[in-house]
Amino acid sequence: MWYFVVPEVVFGQDALSHLAQLKGKSAFIVTDKNIVSLGFVDKVKEQLSQAGIQATVFDEVEPDPSLQTVQKGVALMNQYGPDLVVAVGGGSVMDAAKAMRVQYERPDIKPEEINPFISDLGLGAKCKLVCVATTSGTGAEATFAVVLTDTADQRKLSLINREIVPDIAIVDPELARAMPPQITADTGMDALTHAVEGYTCTWKNDFTDGLCIKAIQLVFQYLPRVVKDGNDMEAREKMHNAGCIAGIGFINALSSMAHAAGHSLGALFHIPHGRAVGLFLPYTIEFIGEVREELWAEIAYAIKLEVPKGKRAATILTQAIRGLAHNINQPLSIKETGISLNSFNKAMEKLIDNIMADGSLIVSARIPNVAETERFLGYTYEGKSIDF
Repeated sequence: MWYFVVPEVVFGQDALSHLAQLKGKSAFIVTDKNIVSLGFVDKVKEQLSQAGIQATVFDEVEPDPSLQTVQKGVALMNQYGPDLVVAVGGGSVMDAAKAMRVQYERPDIKPEEINPFISDLGLGAKCKLVCVATTSGTGAEATFAVVLTDTADQRKLSLINREIVPDIAIVDPELARAMPPQITADTGMDALTHAVEGYTCTWKNDFTDGLCIKAIQLVFQYLPRVVKDGNDMEAREKMHNAGCIAGIGFINALSSMAHAAGHSLGALFHIPHGRAVGLFLPYTIEFIGEVREELWAEIAYAIKLEVPKGKRAATILTQAIRGLAHNINQPLSIKETGISLNSFNKAMEKLIDNIMADGSLIVSARIPNVAETERFLGYTYEGKSIDF
């Protein structure tokens, strides 16, 4: 038995106005200082005000939010007692808000203790969670996953429980217009990786396959356009939708090896999440290889790639992904991220440990051993196609 869990999704131009229809007395807005400076929080407060809801703002969420930041937010929530939590931002903000909401409603559960086996969390008794996405790719507005950083142990915690899914996801493309090209590219590669891994992991299913394929098509068609021109609102809207669709798709199937490796690299070298997982995606496809050849062929067909007789679909697909990444100025190797070989080698043991302990690896169609993981990382550093 499995579950297909989604929030209520409000999407399209002016979706933000849905906030004016909410019921409640007080809202705790979770965000970061950049989002505040862009004026988005003022727009959110204006809509909430129309609903008669007072708002308090917590704007201290950092990229790769830490357990300490979550604790700081929860302390303020306990002081104000909100009946709405409104996350306004990208994946980091929404992950932090999810974790804060859990501990606010269930103080007996620490954020790092969130796991799939806790049943009946009873969320919703004290507050509802609304996620307003300002980036197009993490899909966090529609998922029941949380990624937090344990700064003491230098690793990312991938936490999941289907009850922590937001109540409402707001997907308004106007809020993504301000994203600079680099973040647009990073988050777009995140959406692509979600969709490809969701379509090919061992927990893939009929309910998620169509969503993942559609997201892949949207990314290939519209990501280069919106990176080139952020005011191309057709492409902006399609990518904003793609991020949410891919989020729903992968969270109900799960991600795979590219995410395990990306989490590890990001925790140790602070590479943005989407850039990290997108970098590992073609290498992961090569490593998994013929185990999923039929599925690589289905993805290739969906995005109109020709697979010549005698060629593997995995090879053609990785070439297309690398071409897309190159087109939007994404790194094609770890070396291209600026990490020195000396630093990389020094971190190798920790990188491997983090990958092997990452829950995303469990559903990979091919799971590497320690020696293969070290070799995989070495190939990825040099930009060498996986041949083992």
